[in-house]
Amino acid sequence: MLELILQYLNLILFLLLLLVGYGFGRLAEKRHYRSIIEREKAMLSLPAISSRLPPVRKPFHVQTLVSGNVVISVDYFKRFLAGLRNFFGGRVTSYETLLDRARREALLRMKAQAQQLNAEMVFNIKYETASISKGRKNAIGSIEVLAYGTALIQADRLAPAA
Repeated sequence: MLELILQYLNLILFLLLLLVGYGFGRLAEKRHYRSIIEREKAMLSLPAISSRLPPVRKPFHVQTLVSGNVVISVDYFKRFLAGLRNFFGGRVTSYETLLDRARREALLRMKAQAQQLNAEMVFNIKYETASISKGRKNAIGSIEVLAYGTALIQADRLAPAA
């Protein structure tokens, strides 16, 4: 009887920790999305395009590489849901939001670097992704996204080197 009670307590503890992880994970994700949306609005004046060439070629411009990267960890609840999805099949939406946040954050960091250089625009944007910190059974622990592109800076507006 005591053994059965301990099993139920372990199950209740597991479910409780899962719910707490879900709550804190959702809260952190919502905060991050709010931050991303605010910064995207502030960066609207700096165009970023994937075209290999700038739309307008102007004389007296300098081109330089800019980049931004981010590493975002997967919370336990998302890993649990992804495990269920792998078992039953279907889209792993818990990882889709993780990748969306990571791509948008990396792009914002790249644009922030371009803004510090007084760039007029960033073109030829590319993304690189990597899963890192694989744990048990090759479960993804964290992902890294690197965004990079070419900043177009008017020669007379070059920011001084720090």
